[in-house]
Amino acid sequence: MGGMSAPEAGRVLPLWLIVVLGVAGTAGAFWGLNNAAPILGPVFLAFVLTVVAHPLIGALVGRGMRRGFAIALAVLVVDGGLIAFALALALSFGQLATVLPEYSDEWQDLLDGLRSTLAGVGVGPEQVEQALKSIDPQTVLAALGSILAGLAGSAGALILVLATVLFMTAEGAGLPERLSDVPGTWRLRAALGGFARNTRRYLVVTTIFGFLVAVVDTVALTLLGVPLALLWGLLSFLTNYVPNIGFFLGLVPPTLLAVLVGGPGLGLAVIVIYSLANFVLQSVIQPVFVGDAVGLSVTLSFLSVIVWTVVMGPMGAVLAVPLTLFAHAVLVGQDPDRAWARTLLAGTSGSARASAPRRRRSRRRSTGRRGNATPPAERGVEPVAPNDVESRPADQDQRVVP
Repeated sequence: MGGMSAPEAGRVLPLWLIVVLGVAGTAGAFWGLNNAAPILGPVFLAFVLTVVAHPLIGALVGRGMRRGFAIALAVLVVDGGLIAFALALALSFGQLATVLPEYSDEWQDLLDGLRSTLAGVGVGPEQVEQALKSIDPQTVLAALGSILAGLAGSAGALILVLATVLFMTAEGAGLPERLSDVPGTWRLRAALGGFARNTRRYLVVTTIFGFLVAVVDTVALTLLGVPLALLWGLLSFLTNYVPNIGFFLGLVPPTLLAVLVGGPGLGLAVIVIYSLANFVLQSVIQPVFVGDAVGLSVTLSFLSVIVWTVVMGPMGAVLAVPLTLFAHAVLVGQDPDRAWARTLLAGTSGSARASAPRRRRSRRRSTGRRGNATPPAERGVEPVAPNDVESRPADQDQRVVP
């Protein structure tokens, strides 16, 4: 045993069996999440909204408002905003179902032009009809009817979200204080605190810049004369929460309608305006204010959209980043032996984040050698709670307050 390394000596199962069991467990977890998606999706949405609204309660209490009133006001803001957004989206899609049949002639002319073009390049008639069947006016109207029926059937999920926000907000107001009294939870508290900060940062930044993009798109579509500009602005705002591919999901419908109304030139104008607004506001201005907002690599953010959409449907696409942040906090963030995983999952920002604690420790050591007797509280160091002293390693007796 003298030549065996410490990890190999402590390993009970072979590495290949550990990998197989891990893959099987992950597949089983995803299968369970997929089956429970109709319930878990609304519940996690309510959880994310509760996390976002939590600082509002503290701010109101700090200004002298009673905690009960502060919780009630936070619930009213969150639930009221959610109801208003759901109503606006449902009304806009109802208007689309009313307006779209008015352009059936233009749509048919567009399909005839596509048939002629495809036939001119040698595509057979059967292949042409098969390719254009999915964008036939009757097919699109049937799909739109299914969307409206789905929105009507989502009333139960909306009620579940509203009720869950109420209960979670009421119970979560004192959760950090209660959790701090439990011995050995400092790593879990740090991981969940990072999840809450990153989730709030992501949602607040995405909401602000998504609203700006939606306003620009709505005004531009109104000036160009594209029908249902408000609907496309709402769609642009909603798809802004879907990383990487949300822009294309919000671009296709108004572009198609612009082509029906004003021809290819108007459709090209819509594409240019959407692209400029998205590039300037989200690719140039937004990084200046927030930088790496959540600490996830671009590849991980992109793949998370695909994975969570397959597992939980459209709700998974909207909540892909918060879901990934939560899984990261629970599985990786609180494990001291997974520093390599945190660095890899953070992408290009991982090395910078990992080097920051080392620089702070170096400064503290150099300060100690100079005989600095500044109390820990004045140097931004928080003493360990009595319950955590026995459960922390020796080098974690103090932690830097974020």
